[in-house]
Amino acid sequence: MGFLQLLKSQFLSHLFICYVFLLSGLIVNLLQLCTLPLWLVSKQLARRINIRLCYCIASQLVATLEWWSGTECTLYTDPKSYPLYGKENAIVVLNHSFEIDFLCGWTFCDRFGCGPCHFNLKLGLFKKNCHN
Repeated sequence: MGFLQLLKSQFLSHLFICYVFLLSGLIVNLLQLCTLPLWLVSKQLARRINIRLCYCIASQLVATLEWWSGTECTLYTDPKSYPLYGKENAIVVLNHSFEIDFLCGWTFCDRFGCGPCHFNLKLGLFKKNCHN
């Protein structure tokens, strides 16, 4: 077992990552509160700033998926369509069977520079998580 694998398996490193995520979330929320007066002046600028701040949180989840778990997401596509990804509006439909699959969707959106993305979860998935 290498040093990196040993580090990933230690409780203190899990706690550190959780602490960093919570602290950065609090900082981002504080910065979002600071943009409220800007909303009165320029709604478009306030939205752009909030999109960037939300990306700070989402990128941590994507980084955790790729680095910590070692997950690799593979996209099978038509080679003619590939250059168009990230340059057009798109709706991505994932046929997911696990709760973590939405992060793979975020990973693809992040790789292709699609910016912020929204997910609608199946009601069955929501009920499954709430009642267990």
